[in-house]
Amino acid sequence: MTQLPRPSAALVSDNGGDWAPKEGLVAPAIEIFDRDTVRAALDVAAGADPADRRTAIVRILKEARKGGLARIAEAFRAAPRTARPVTRAYAWLTDQIVCSLFDVVSTKIHSRPQTDAPGQIALVAIGGYGRGEMALHSDVDLMFLTERKLTPWAESVVEEMLYVLWDLKLKVGHATRTVGECLRLAREDYTIRTSLVEYRHLTGDEALSSELRRRLMSDLFQSTASDFVEAKLAERAERHRKQGGQRYMVEPNVKEGKGGLRDLQSLFWIGKYVNGVTDAAELVDLGVFTRDEFATFLAAEDFLWAVRCHLHLITGRAMDQLTFDLQVEVADAMGYLDQGGRRAVEHFMQDYFRHATSVGELTRIFLVSLEDAHVKTEPMLTRIFKRRKQARAPYAIAQNRLTVADDAAFLSDKLNMLRIFEEALRTGTLLHPHAMRLIAANLDLIDAEVRATPEAAQIFLRLLLKHGNPERGLRRMNELGALARFIPEFEPIVAMMQFNMYHSYTVDEHIIQCISQLAQIEREELVEELPVASGILKDGVNRRVLYVALLLHDIGKGRQEDHSILGARIARDVAPRLGLKKKEAETVEWLVRHHLLMSDMAQKRDIADPRTVRDFAKAVQTRERLDLLTVLTVCDIRGVGPNTWNNWKAVLIRALYRQTRRGLETGLEDINRTERETEAKRKLREALEGWPAKDIKAELARHYPPYWQGLHVTAHVDFARLLRGLEPGEIRIDLTMDQDRDAARICFAMTDHPGIFARITGALALVGANIVDARTFTTKDGFVTAAFWIQDAAETPYDADRLPRLRKMIERTLNGDFVARDALTGRDKDRLKKRERAFRVPTSITFDNEGSDIYTIIEVDTRDRPGLLHDLSRTLAGANVYISSAVIATYGEQVVDTFYVKDMFGLKYQSEAKQKSLEKKLRDAIAAGTERAAS
Repeated sequence: MTQLPRPSAALVSDNGGDWAPKEGLVAPAIEIFDRDTVRAALDVAAGADPADRRTAIVRILKEARKGGLARIAEAFRAAPRTARPVTRAYAWLTDQIVCSLFDVVSTKIHSRPQTDAPGQIALVAIGGYGRGEMALHSDVDLMFLTERKLTPWAESVVEEMLYVLWDLKLKVGHATRTVGECLRLAREDYTIRTSLVEYRHLTGDEALSSELRRRLMSDLFQSTASDFVEAKLAERAERHRKQGGQRYMVEPNVKEGKGGLRDLQSLFWIGKYVNGVTDAAELVDLGVFTRDEFATFLAAEDFLWAVRCHLHLITGRAMDQLTFDLQVEVADAMGYLDQGGRRAVEHFMQDYFRHATSVGELTRIFLVSLEDAHVKTEPMLTRIFKRRKQARAPYAIAQNRLTVADDAAFLSDKLNMLRIFEEALRTGTLLHPHAMRLIAANLDLIDAEVRATPEAAQIFLRLLLKHGNPERGLRRMNELGALARFIPEFEPIVAMMQFNMYHSYTVDEHIIQCISQLAQIEREELVEELPVASGILKDGVNRRVLYVALLLHDIGKGRQEDHSILGARIARDVAPRLGLKKKEAETVEWLVRHHLLMSDMAQKRDIADPRTVRDFAKAVQTRERLDLLTVLTVCDIRGVGPNTWNNWKAVLIRALYRQTRRGLETGLEDINRTERETEAKRKLREALEGWPAKDIKAELARHYPPYWQGLHVTAHVDFARLLRGLEPGEIRIDLTMDQDRDAARICFAMTDHPGIFARITGALALVGANIVDARTFTTKDGFVTAAFWIQDAAETPYDADRLPRLRKMIERTLNGDFVARDALTGRDKDRLKKRERAFRVPTSITFDNEGSDIYTIIEVDTRDRPGLLHDLSRTLAGANVYISSAVIATYGEQVVDTFYVKDMFGLKYQSEAKQKSLEKKLRDAIAAGTERAAS
């Protein structure tokens, strides 16, 4: 039988003190630490004057450690994906430092008195150091084990050693205990108990170490296995909760996160505690893992340790969080390259998430094997509610999980590879590891013949449509590889990360989250939050079309071609294969091709402009498509991340839907400015009840038509009050909370003058406000009315108690107390955060003279940063461009600022030469601001 490789370094002593690794290091041992040379130098230093002795010892060990670390780093860079020899090397080098120090301190500096019994102290490594796995900045956890109370000699040795180790800047965790104290404290504290699971003898009295091992097994571990397992699982659950509870968090913690190193280590701790194994390879012999699963264990461990070691080397500290900027550096260090239209960092993170998924699978298998051995108890709710639907042959329920009762019968029909996932949903059970292993080992049965079988398509559609929680079945199919086998076009997006700050999940998980959102709406769990989408589903839509469109909407991502266009072509092939009729397949293809249309129209265009609604209605054409696209858009946005959907987006989507639906039902000619102006004036008259008729007439007459269709009646009322009696040169501000939009609305009324939009954006940038929408209008009598909707820097509504200070700062800026550009330059608020600098967002500037009847639409798609909108509006003002409104859509680090503008004569920018000149000025402003922000 082939010898299984070992996942960790068992460093052993030959009792003569000449420490050597059991397995290879990343470089020859002599090049990492020359023990003879160091020991000779230490002997000389030990004989020096006591006042200089410690300094000399620290210098010798520091130089030896520095040289060893440099050699390890050099070898690691030459083989950047091979971590195991590196983690062993760091542990072995630490052993040499610690043991050499112990030898010289215990024999030369504080030689043992004749009255002391031999073998009085043993030096033991615990925790990760005890396991023999270390990164550059891992803690050095030591225990000084004694037979009885410390003698003066032993106390001197411990004290001297700790001072030297601290002077070496090692992060030392230490304890001095007897065997009895170890047992007592381990019973009381699971952290101490866990550290002792991995203890390793370093030097000193080995018999004392052996006694501790024997007593731990006989007096503690054997009788408390169940308690330890439950405690570790509870600890794991809490750790995951703190890390976000998701395996696919875009900035994962390599050590503590879900699917990270700590999960693998927990498996080993429990296995060692319960079964007495000395390394994870023995779990194969015990039947806990198959050989293939153990190979997966090793691959995941090696990859995660490589990532962690690179993080420590790059940052120069104990860093375990894969932040965006570090993802780029680690990907480069590990040799990943840009290819296939994707950045190196995206390839790297896809590998990361695939390994994290593997760790999750191993954990499930391991935990069920513990239940099978009655070490881990079944969940309480499972024990209380035992009654479930009976499994159909060839399936069975074991340990409350769906398993295969007859392997041969199961494998004799290839469609069972799909049926089992629906059966799990029908019976409300999870899959048993035996079933999971059987599926994973026979994925080749899901072949072209199965994919072409109508019954296979029916099974898959039932999984999506029938049982109410399709996300669970899809996620299990995806994690086991069955989804990519059944729909091969899905495979490239499995664990694919989108390297941006907008998406919280990998592409495949995003799709599953979207389908989960749709299922929740169908279950009527979001009626209050999503009244329009809930109403559409209640009235009835083609569910087959909607679910399949959601499943395929991002399937084209990760390629050089536009993912919507590529996705539509893929949908053209996949939808009929899944059993959809020709018309249904065509609708799916249309939805995938245009799945961003409604989101873009709502967030990047002025939906108060009738032309926007008319153009959208012409693109959608039918009420059926409008309904389907609306629900898909809502699910798509909500599936991006937990905080992506907000009232602002809800209001925009809802308004666009209702206006478009009305236009499709009554005719697009009804969507016009005149109708809106008449309706807006009627509402304002009613709201100004009690005003003199003369004043109402003057207010209705002073505004141009765009004013009436661009604002809600509440804003018209605020402006009417602000303008009433307004003197030239006076500035009036009204600041209120717009609860429906999760934003504060600021209305400005003042004498019109060039660049007013830029001055306001500068004032808001100074107070750290995030502008999400803006409208400016000029009255016939020379005043400007400007409405801005703002959120704070975290894109949340301002607290009411912050509004007075906000108002005061804005007034001071508009009154000239500050020059916004000068005040912003050099401030921290104007700089990009380090973790955000790794993103690449190419700048795109487009001019659209067809999207509005009276304005040119300038769309600036670029890298977001503080002060950007002010820079752009200031540049436009300097070019004598009149800004009527600005719509701001932010997608993480990317922003799309859309300006509705005219030239100084009130005309559109039709000239290509003028457009190019204006584009150059905007690009120069963006480049200058980017350079300033990066400084």
